[in-house]
Amino acid sequence: MSQESEADSSGEASIGEVPIGEEPSEGAALPGVLSEALRAELVAFRRDLHMHPELGNQEFRTTAAIKERLERAGLRPRVLDTGTGLICDIGVPDPALPMLALRADIDGLPIPDMKSGCAYRSTVPDRAHACGHDVHTTVVLGAALVLADLYGRGLLDRAVRLIFQPAEEVLPGGAPDVIKNGGLDGVGRIVAVHCDPRVDAGRIGLRYGPITSACDRVEVSLDGPGGHTARPHLTTDLVTAAARVAVDVPAVVARRVDARSGLSLTWGRIESGHACNVIPQHAELSGTVRCLDLAAWHAAPDLVHAAIDEVATLHRAKSEISYVRGVPPVVNEPGATDLLRAAMTARLGANSVEDTEQSLGGEDFSWYLEQVPGAMARLGVRTPGERTVRDLHQGDFDADESAITVGVELFTAAALLQARG
Repeated sequence: MSQESEADSSGEASIGEVPIGEEPSEGAALPGVLSEALRAELVAFRRDLHMHPELGNQEFRTTAAIKERLERAGLRPRVLDTGTGLICDIGVPDPALPMLALRADIDGLPIPDMKSGCAYRSTVPDRAHACGHDVHTTVVLGAALVLADLYGRGLLDRAVRLIFQPAEEVLPGGAPDVIKNGGLDGVGRIVAVHCDPRVDAGRIGLRYGPITSACDRVEVSLDGPGGHTARPHLTTDLVTAAARVAVDVPAVVARRVDARSGLSLTWGRIESGHACNVIPQHAELSGTVRCLDLAAWHAAPDLVHAAIDEVATLHRAKSEISYVRGVPPVVNEPGATDLLRAAMTARLGANSVEDTEQSLGGEDFSWYLEQVPGAMARLGVRTPGERTVRDLHQGDFDADESAITVGVELFTAAALLQARG
């Protein structure tokens, strides 16, 4: 990464050694408020990432940029065995004092950047940071710089783990690779933020329990002897069989779980046959399984397999099923959620926290929460007063960059409160 990058359309901000933080004002409870120089550096860093998005497991430039800045701050990051993504500790881990981990995802999306008149729009064709991962990365980097400074001044009493994770957008996500690389060793709690364009900058959304849904993929192949449409009784009528699987299986699955679990099988593709008077020998269906409840998600593969086999057998079709695990739901642990609430309240007051709903989207942060307690907050990135909502995974997505400061100070406050506790 260049050591200079645009901070706005009319000027530049140096990415050199800049003041990290300012002493808290009179009455402030926690140190770690960002200096103006660091704010400018982080905005420039985010814009550079935004201009150079990389897909999952290809984030080599992004990884190198993060590594270089952490090393300049005196830290010792370790690149994952997969070649992208990093783990880095601030301070010396103490087995008696489990660490708080701060997680960011670093990959972009395979869609074009459609913003117009934007000096920092993507320079890579058909690639964009349209989910805010550049903001997430910059927030954790900023928190790293502030916390390293506080640790060096004796103001942080417990080690903190930084996780810059690749491939969040690639099922089943990059989190399992981080875990295999020891990313959770010595970690007692993990937190993250995700950009939310429905929430104003300066605010976060929190929820106890599930905050995202599970998402899996199902591929079904149906086979049987084909024949003439004049004599379906002599064949396996695969078109009818596929149609019954498409209609009946979701209904069967829905009746075998608690309706409150939100388990839903939805087909996105069905293919069979080539001629109007020929019963085919092969049919295919593919779709997704989404689920709001963790226990139902664990039961989903067996339920879906059984339902497909039953319906296919009824129509004398042989079925082959590929059930690909995606991600479980992110289930916010109360203690970690309370930590984020307390941290945000300490920085911007109780009114800066709002309740949020459970999303039907998936997030591989959930894999960490299968191992250790943690929580994810929705980071507001909508400019207050703006009526246009630029949704995630759309080419015109952008973020109010004041959210970077909010995210950094949220994480630094959480680390300080965790150390005190």
